[in-house]
Amino acid sequence: MLQLSNYQFFDLAPVLRTMREEVLEGLLAPQKTLSPKYFYDERGSRLFDEITHLPEYYPTRTETALFETHSAEIAQHFSGDVTLIEYGSGSSRKIRALLEAMRPAAYVPLDISGEHLEASAKTLQADYDWLDIYAVCADYSQEIKLPEAIPLNQPMAFFPGSSIGNFTPEGAQAFLVRARALMGDQGKLLIGIDRKKDKAVLELAYNDAAGVTAAFNLNVLTHLNRELDGNFELDGFAHRAIYNEQVGSIQMFLQSLKPQQVTLAGEQIEFAVGEQIHTENSFKYDPEQFAELAAKSGWAQELHLTDAQDYFSVFLLSAA
Repeated sequence: MLQLSNYQFFDLAPVLRTMREEVLEGLLAPQKTLSPKYFYDERGSRLFDEITHLPEYYPTRTETALFETHSAEIAQHFSGDVTLIEYGSGSSRKIRALLEAMRPAAYVPLDISGEHLEASAKTLQADYDWLDIYAVCADYSQEIKLPEAIPLNQPMAFFPGSSIGNFTPEGAQAFLVRARALMGDQGKLLIGIDRKKDKAVLELAYNDAAGVTAAFNLNVLTHLNRELDGNFELDGFAHRAIYNEQVGSIQMFLQSLKPQQVTLAGEQIEFAVGEQIHTENSFKYDPEQFAELAAKSGWAQELHLTDAQDYFSVFLLSAA
C-alpha cells in the first residue's frame, strides 16, 4: 500500500486471465469474439477520446451537459459526509463537476488497471488538495469488499458513460446487485444510461463519416499483432456497427473481406469470407425498462434527468 498525505492506494489483486488465453478462446469459438477491453492500448485510447468529440457521437457531450447542469441538484440529495465511489477511474469533466458540487469527504476510484488508476487518481489529488482519495485496484465485474480503512458514512457509487450497456441485461442486473451489496442500506447510485431511439441516430453514432470509429475497431487487430505476435492484415477486415432492435443493442463487428488464415500466438485461425468477430455490445434502455431492472436489483428511483431530445438519461438510485 502506497500512502501519501491524503492519498492511499489499495491493490485487491484482481485475478486476470492471460491475454493469450482469453483472446484465443474467443477467436476459436464458433462465433468469434473479442473483449472490448482490448480496444484500449495507447492508440485505441486516443481514438476513443477523438470519438467522444465527433458530431455524430452524442452520448459523451449529452451526459456531460446533464452532469454540469444538474450537479447542484444532485448534491441536494445528500447531507453530511459523502464517500463518492467511481466505477472506472478518470479525471474527466463529469467527475470534476460532481466533486466541485458535492465536495465529498472521500473519493474512491475503482479500476482494474492499476497503472491507469494511479495516474488518474494522482491527477485529481493534485487538483483537489482538500479531497481524501482511496484508489482501489479491483475488478468491478466481480464482487468487491472495500478495505476497512475507507470511510463509508454515506456512500454514493458513480457509473457514467452508459458503461453498463457493455453488459448484457443479465450482466447489468448482476452488476446492479453487486453495487447494491457494496453500497449497503444507506447507499446510492448515480448512473448514466443511453436511451433507445431512432435506429439511424444510433447507427450514425457508431459509423461516423470521418471513419474514426472504424479505425478504433480495427486498431484492436494491431494491438493483437503487437502483443501476441499476430499477422492480421487490417485491409482484410471491415468495421460494421448495427443496431439490433430485437435485443436493443448496438453490436460492433470486424468482418472478414476474404477467406484467410491468421497466425496469432502460435495458433492458426481460419476466417471465411463474411465471417465476423464480435467486438462490442452497447445495450440501450428506455427509462421505464431501466427503472424496472434497477428495482429488481434492490434499487429505488430517486431522481431521473434527461436532455431535451430524450437521448440520454441519468438516474440517481437509492437502496430499497
